[in-house]
Amino acid sequence: MERGNTSSLTRRESEWANRARMLISCPDQPGIVAAVSQFLFEYGANIVQSDQYTMDPEGGMFFIRIEFDLEQLETRVEQLKEAFSAVADKFSMDWSLSLASQKKRIAIFVSKEDHALLELLWHWRAGDLNADIAMVISNHPDMQSLVEPFGIPYYHIPVTADTKAEAERRQLEVVGDNVDAIVLARYMQIVSPSFIKHYANRIINIHHSFLPAFVGGKPYAQAHNRGVKIIGATAHYVTEELDGGPIIEQDVQRVSHRDNVEDLKRIGRHIERIVLARAVAWHVEDRIIVHNNKTVVFN
Repeated sequence: MERGNTSSLTRRESEWANRARMLISCPDQPGIVAAVSQFLFEYGANIVQSDQYTMDPEGGMFFIRIEFDLEQLETRVEQLKEAFSAVADKFSMDWSLSLASQKKRIAIFVSKEDHALLELLWHWRAGDLNADIAMVISNHPDMQSLVEPFGIPYYHIPVTADTKAEAERRQLEVVGDNVDAIVLARYMQIVSPSFIKHYANRIINIHHSFLPAFVGGKPYAQAHNRGVKIIGATAHYVTEELDGGPIIEQDVQRVSHRDNVEDLKRIGRHIERIVLARAVAWHVEDRIIVHNNKTVVFN
């Protein structure tokens, strides 16, 4: 299937051919930015964007995201990583370096609701989601006719209480280590701790409301009964604590007594789509650093 404006994609891909992204977190101290900048300068790199944040200048953590251009990047990246390890060791850095030209591969898990899935597919087709959607996996066959016209493989893996372990084994077999992230686009199943561990800080979920309000069944009916004045959605990384993982993005919309349960559901679906699309885009563009149970998002 043709994807969006081809000339626009070509220009973007040309710009990213020699661009890298570096994420760094370490204990805050003087000289970090100077050391990183000097290192890149000595290698002939040109910094095109730099964002930083410190939790507390006195003994806190320091976070930085840097984008830079470097000629013949793909042939030099391994040498660059090896050389940078000396700087990283000096400042006790937790760091990563990725190439903008190497798109992240994502797998989308979905059940019977299509709004979050469709939003991601539309962004991908338009070229606004800088990723490759490697596959869609569902515990129902309902979304297959929607996904296949996009040319994306669709796997129907049924899940029941009795077959859950076998279903997860099959999912792991299909996904393997061939994706950089998994997106739960209203996938209405709880994933196991072993599955989460395999993709730590790489599973993104979308949840109605500001967590942990109105957990369990019929959340919008609960909200309506309480006469809420705002509803929202939260995108977060999945951890073993149900809906308690590091929050990536949230948004809200005001509602009133005039809105019935169906109105709240419709508004909620709209917010969920937007919030999930933002979170996935930020993840694949290396804009997120996870620290403990929080995130630093450079957007």
